[in-house]
Amino acid sequence: MTTKDYQTKRPLAIFLHYFKAHRRLFAVDILCATIIALIDLSFPLVTRQALYEMLPGKMYQLFFTVMITVLAFYLLRSFLNYIVAYYGHTFGIRVEADIRADLFRHMQSLSFDFYDENRTGKLMSRLTTDLFDLTELAHHGPEDLLTSVLTIIGALVVMGSIRWELALVVAATIPVFLIVVFALRRSMSRASRAAKEKTAHINQEIESSLSGIRTAKAFANEQIENDRFTAANEIFKTSKREFHKAMGRFHSSVEFFLCSLNVVVVGIGGYFVMQGEMDYRDLLTFTLYISSFVSPMRKISGFSEMFANGFAGLNRFVEIMATEPTLQDKENAPDLKNVRGQIDVEDVSFTYDGDLGVLHHVSIHVAPGETVAIVGPSGGGKSTLCQLIPRFYDVTSGAIRIDGLDVRDVTQRSLHQNIGIVQQDVFLFADTILENIRYGKPSATMEEVIQAAKKAEIYEDILAMPQGFNTYVGERGTLLSGGQKQRVAIARIFLMDPAILILDEATSALDSVTEAKIQRAFDHLAQGRTTLIIAHRLSTIRSADRIVSIADGVIAEEGSHDQLLTTGGIYAQLYNTQKGI
Repeated sequence: MTTKDYQTKRPLAIFLHYFKAHRRLFAVDILCATIIALIDLSFPLVTRQALYEMLPGKMYQLFFTVMITVLAFYLLRSFLNYIVAYYGHTFGIRVEADIRADLFRHMQSLSFDFYDENRTGKLMSRLTTDLFDLTELAHHGPEDLLTSVLTIIGALVVMGSIRWELALVVAATIPVFLIVVFALRRSMSRASRAAKEKTAHINQEIESSLSGIRTAKAFANEQIENDRFTAANEIFKTSKREFHKAMGRFHSSVEFFLCSLNVVVVGIGGYFVMQGEMDYRDLLTFTLYISSFVSPMRKISGFSEMFANGFAGLNRFVEIMATEPTLQDKENAPDLKNVRGQIDVEDVSFTYDGDLGVLHHVSIHVAPGETVAIVGPSGGGKSTLCQLIPRFYDVTSGAIRIDGLDVRDVTQRSLHQNIGIVQQDVFLFADTILENIRYGKPSATMEEVIQAAKKAEIYEDILAMPQGFNTYVGERGTLLSGGQKQRVAIARIFLMDPAILILDEATSALDSVTEAKIQRAFDHLAQGRTTLIIAHRLSTIRSADRIVSIADGVIAEEGSHDQLLTTGGIYAQLYNTQKGI
């Protein structure tokens, strides 16, 4: 299904779409549930036959034969219940897993601005908690609805053959029951959706607190984090209050209605018996069918509750699936191939929120294989410019071209495959060093990984670790030093072997000796490649072919190291300040 489908189709149609891939399991589940319903319908009929003919006619052998047959059918019913419970839930879990997989894939397609505006904890809630109720809805929903309708119709037909007046009374209660159920279900749906939103809030607080636990300990602020968690936990404690109130009103109304039905039937049936218009055995059979009738009515009420919970999560799922990625490839956009590395930034302006400008009419032209350093005070727009080149965001005006092609005209995937980025804030996955390096080229051989590690000056460190390349790095690489994390990230880029390099403070966490080694490796890697270096430590960019100073979103100056020192501008001030320090 496309994003447009999620925008236009009803949630129920979207939900049923996920049944198609598992229709065999669904058919088995429904078939077994239908047979169970037929067995339940047959028992009161057998009982009536026994009371009317077998026992009065002293057909004892036939009576016990029928009872043994009924017992055999109940044994079959138990087996079918096992099938429904096991394979039905398997079906539900597979549907939920497919929905979650599509949601995760869609989240990966969304642009950076989506993640700027949505916290990780809330997105985690969308992927997990919101979808849990869908397993039960996928499994029990169609099954309960079908078997309930089948049982109700079957029971009414048999009851009508016994005493049509009583059957009519029972039938008249159905529309009243459904009106009550659906009226109360709406309030449950609203309350369930609100509860899920509040549950997402505590998830985001937990994610934030656990991610920042080291900072909390470093500042001895455990109590602050505990207070924050307590506040979120209090919201959670009351998050389902309205839902539970709505559920309480729902269940109490339904139970009163169903229990009263028995009283009404027995009362009217008793009157008919008193008048000699009805046999007590028919009344007994009738009450047995009332039990068969009430059970599916309870299932319908349970289905309404299940529907409210499941569709609250489904609606939140559809809400994200209907979100269009801000950045999309043009139709039939070509891949960026045989990249030479020419970069042309042409009169580019950019703003994140449409209000406060970050870059203003910036133009830079980088020749293939040229190394350009971008310097300037913090907040001047250096990193923003380097995020526009791989099209993490779209320019507000102007254009960025690679080899003469506008980055908006080629596929984002091919763009990212040809631009390697090493940032100051290195992200390592909670995996081994081997897999973190291989992330730059998943098909890389062990020899290629080793060569990349050597070039990044991390190979000797890895050999000194207990598990070598199989050493676990911890969450976000916390078991490695800052310098080791950056060198693993650099090795990842060596393995990726891109045509264009963007080094965003890539050596900031390294000691002077290691930095010098890495710098030599970068110089080697930059040969024949276009390289952009963002650096505050100006000693790392002396070898750049050109230096560009950016301040307040505009280019203040550009030239070689020696040229900029003589002009006495921003670069000279930064350089002299660092030299003095």
